[in-house]
This record gives sequence, C-alpha cells and structure tokens, in this order.
Amino acid sequence: MRDRLNSGPGLVLVIVYGIFALSAGARATVQILTKFDEAPEAYLLSALAALIYLIATVGLARGGASGRRLAVICCTVELIGVLAVGTASLVAESAFPDDTVWSAYGRGYGFVPLVLPIVGLYWLWRTARADRTSDQT
Repeated sequence: MRDRLNSGPGLVLVIVYGIFALSAGARATVQILTKFDEAPEAYLLSALAALIYLIATVGLARGGASGRRLAVICCTVELIGVLAVGTASLVAESAFPDDTVWSAYGRGYGFVPLVLPIVGLYWLWRTARADRTSDQT
C-alpha cells in the first residue's frame, strides 16, 4: 500500500533500509559462520542490527498505522543501539575485538547507521504530522 510514509523520500528510505538489512545481514552471516569464536558479541550485534533494519524496512514499506508504529519502534531501538554500541566501542575498545555495524557510530558504513534512524524518525514524525493536518481539513 502506498501512502505518504512510503512514497517520495519515504520510498528512498525503504530502499536504504533494505540495502542495510541485506548488507548487515550478509556480513553477520559470513562472520558467524566463519569466525564466530573470534568475536561472538560483535557478530551477534551485527545480526541484531540487520534484523532491526529488516523489520524497519517492512514497517516503512507497509505504511499505515501499524507500519508506522513498527518503524518508530525499530528506528528508536536502532538509534539507542548505535549510540550505546558506538560509545562502548570507543570507550572500551577491548570489549569489541571486531567491528559491528554500529561500532564507532557506524564509521565502517560511512556513519549511515547513525544518521539513518534520525532521518527515519524525522520522516515518520513529518508524515504523521502531515496526515493529522490533512485529516483535520
């Protein structure tokens, strides 16, 4: 279903989230299958990030009230995760023997993991506001 949430810039957001779900998931899968014993926490965190990106993609693509709720939850968890893991990876580098998607605030991914949930939450807020305004008229 197309609505304000998943059209125009929202469609770009769906595509970017889909790409991140695929790239983070592929990376985590390879790391878990080939060298899990080296840094299990890091690889499981990357797998968690991929799952969150995937669920956010579904929420944004679905649209509507339920899709919006799902996307808000995912973007919020993602932002908290990237801030927590990003900070922890810089403060306690030894705790992360290998990078996660969110290490150093997503430095390995051009800081997109830090910016993406902020853009996502802004888009969700903006489209919800526009929907409320159009419902009142």
